[in-house]
Formats: sequence, C-alpha cells, structure tokens
Amino acid sequence: MCAAASVWGNNLHLSIFGESHGPAIGLVLDGLPAGEPIDEAALLLQMGRRAPGRDKSSTPRKEADIPKILSGLLNGITTGAPLCILIENTNTRSKDYGSLGRIPRPGHSDYAAYLKYGGYNDIRGGGHFSGRLTACLCAAGAVCRQILSRRGIRIAGHVASIGPIRDSLFPETDIPVELMERLSSVYFPVIDAGAETAMRDVIEEARMSLDSVGGVVECAVTSMPGGLGGPLFGGVESLLSSILFGIPAVKGVEFGAGFGAAQKRGSENNDPYRYGEDGGVKIVQNSAGGILGGITTGAPILFRLALKPTPSIAREQKSVDLLTKENVPLSVHGRHDPCVVPRAVPVAESAAAVAMLELLLSAPPECLRPEHKPTEPNEASETAAKEEELA
Repeated sequence: MCAAASVWGNNLHLSIFGESHGPAIGLVLDGLPAGEPIDEAALLLQMGRRAPGRDKSSTPRKEADIPKILSGLLNGITTGAPLCILIENTNTRSKDYGSLGRIPRPGHSDYAAYLKYGGYNDIRGGGHFSGRLTACLCAAGAVCRQILSRRGIRIAGHVASIGPIRDSLFPETDIPVELMERLSSVYFPVIDAGAETAMRDVIEEARMSLDSVGGVVECAVTSMPGGLGGPLFGGVESLLSSILFGIPAVKGVEFGAGFGAAQKRGSENNDPYRYGEDGGVKIVQNSAGGILGGITTGAPILFRLALKPTPSIAREQKSVDLLTKENVPLSVHGRHDPCVVPRAVPVAESAAAVAMLELLLSAPPECLRPEHKPTEPNEASETAAKEEELA
C-alpha cells in the first residue's frame, strides 16, 4: 500500500481529500481500466444509501451528495486517465465546533490529532477525520463495483447487529443473487425483515437518552476467482483490512468464522472439499471466509466489521481544557448519528469493491476480462461526433 495517509493502493490508486466543513470533499481514482461504461444512476443510488439526513436513524445534517465528475470519463465511459470526483459541502454549521479545539471529545480523534498536528488540524465536524469523507469512498466503490459486476462479481452487505439485536448471517457457500441485489440497493439492509424494527427501537432509545449505539456490518463478495492474493504480507485479508480500517468507526474486522474459530476444534473449523457434478472442486462449508493462506479459494469472501458508537454525544462526559489545563465537563452539540451502522453498509461494500478491483488488476489478464463486452471505443467517438454536429 502507498505510505501516504490519504492514499491507498498499488495498481489502483485512491486519493481522498477535503474536510467535513470545507467547501468540498473529493477523490482521485487512478488506474481504472479504459473503456468501462459507468452508469450515473447506479452511482447516485449508492451515494444516496450513505447520504446523511434521509432517515431518522441518521444525522439530521442534509447533503445532496451529488458527485461532480471532473475528469476520467468521456460520454459515460472511462478514458484511462485519473477519475476525479468532487462532492460539495452545502450544509455546515461550524459554530457547533467552536470549543472543540481546546476541549477534545472523548472517543474522537480530537486529542490524538492535537498531539500530531499541534492544534492546527481542522476540528469542524471532525475535519479530515470525519465520517463525511466516507462519501468519497462510497463514490469510488460505486464506480469499481460496476466494473466488477461486468465480470459477474457481486458485493452486498447488511446490518448484522445493532446493540443486542442480531440479524441472520449470510449463507456460507451459496448466496442467492436475489438477496445480494436486494441488500445492495436499500438504506437499512437486513436479511430478516423483522430485525429492522427491533434495531430501530434500539437506535431511537439511544438517541432519546442523548447517547449512541454501535453494531456490526457483514459483507459478502461472490464469484471472485480462486488463486488471487498471496502469503504472509500479500494476503487478501491484509488488503481488505487496510482499506476497511479507513472507515472511521471501524474497530474490528474478522473473516469467515473469525474469532468464533478460536472456540472450535479443527474437525469443526476445517472446510471439507468434494467434487461437484461439473467436475470442479466444491467447498462444503466456509469457515475460512473464502480465503486460505491469504489466497482466494473461489468460495464467497465473507467478513464482518465492528463499528463503535458515535463518539459525539450530547450526554455530559468528562474531558479537559487544553488551554487552562483544567478538568471540565463536555456536552457535544451539533448534528450527529445516533448510530452509524446502517450508513456504513454501503461504505463497507464500496471499500470491498475498491479492494477487489485492486486484486483483479494484479491478476493475470484473463481475470479482468468482462463477461459482457464494454462499448467499443469507436461507438463512443461516433456519439461524440454526432453531439458536436448537433451543437
């Protein structure tokens, strides 16, 4: 991975810029294959799933989150040049953060950033540490997942738990396409419909008590070719974890059985093999989460993220005044999510999409060959020529 804090990737370089209350945030995605059609409606769908202010369980701050594509796309098709996307901030209330430069929020990056940057960091809305910047990751992933879907690769996630309320987990080996498509198109994705009401009740209870609550997101990636990745430091778990921990609220990542494997015997945890009717090797269960030795097995890649409760809460907490060097109470004002988990689902999916395209770009060329042929370059040129004539 690149060493810069806001840059990720070797074959596919993702750079994220901006602050929560600055004029805009944005991203540059360099290394995308040329000739890939990008559907703007599909891009807006994923951005809308993450956008704030559209549901009672999220922050009341409303942002349109309309991505402005500045380069890298011509007539809706990737050119091979860096793709630059800008997302404007239109609804900021910086006065809510006036005292946080001297009184750090418990559980937030304020004090750690103060130590690193000497107090010069932008604390408004969390600045460059804000979950607001996950809009950039979501936009990048919305582009990558379209390129992946053309290769038959699907990505979906759901709210596995909020507080004590749990949803069913994904099937380990055979995940229905219909389930993947449903989950990856809605705001509050759950496998069991009844789980959503109970989860919303927990979120509302936290909100009314001036508090917040955390939870778990589970994601699945299907139809990734087997044999991708590598041992030791080049493993797929390392690749995914390095971008998933870029989501501010993430405090834990597990693959397959994860920590549950520590409670099993080898005879229970090992995934048996058998030959299927098509003559190919089938994996009977999937405790490994589709990855062994850092290499994909061809089974669904399954992982879960633990997301902490939102640290910015109105309930009084203990903090310090860095100027007067006194112990002081703090009640955080402003607009914050009582629970980030539902909005984190499309972000986790997007992070996985970026990582999976990075993995494909390091694979043999046949792995990147699409199932459906993209638009021919001459078709795009002819369209552009006709548009110029009409103009």
